[in-house]
Amino acid sequence: MEKESVLNKTMYDFSKKADLIQAVIIGLIAFLVPTFLAQLINAIFGAQSIVATNSQIIVGSIVNSALIFCAINVKGWKKIIGVVTMPSISTILSGYVFKSASVYMVYMIPAIWVGNFVLIYAYKLIMLEKNKNYFLAGVVGIIAKVLVIFGCFEILNLFNIFPDKLVANLQKAMGLTQLITASIGTLIMFIVYQIEKKKLTDK
Repeated sequence: MEKESVLNKTMYDFSKKADLIQAVIIGLIAFLVPTFLAQLINAIFGAQSIVATNSQIIVGSIVNSALIFCAINVKGWKKIIGVVTMPSISTILSGYVFKSASVYMVYMIPAIWVGNFVLIYAYKLIMLEKNKNYFLAGVVGIIAKVLVIFGCFEILNLFNIFPDKLVANLQKAMGLTQLITASIGTLIMFIVYQIEKKKLTDK
């Protein structure tokens, strides 16, 4: 019961309709951004451009912003699970972010799902349940997410699942890049959170 109550915590009391609309919009962002934004970047700037080669940073930062928005504003485990699972499915299906390594990312799906959930849960537990600082929740969530994803990658790598030529890039993607994108997402959502807070408190 404690876990369920934490997942139902939100910063503001939205109506059921508003809560559902927010969940749908965030879910769509989480699903569509890895596919279409990465593809759009490739089309506009070229696949070899510095922007395209760093598309994982751009896409990942937006996805992490969506996850944190979900943590603060969306309640209920079913809607949260929907948002948690969308980005990795979209990323692998599209193949634009991880390119030739996308097929091997299937092995990482459970870890990415757990990592995304841990980030959301950290915000709900620390910020909303315990009434602690936004950035404390962010730091704990980011560290936990990176440890889950990178740790699982390293465990799988012990079984030689990933080709040697891809290991270095995947280590970076599952470690440093996760740290960077989650941190950027935290900063983006802090700005959004402050704007949202001001608008709702001014009503």
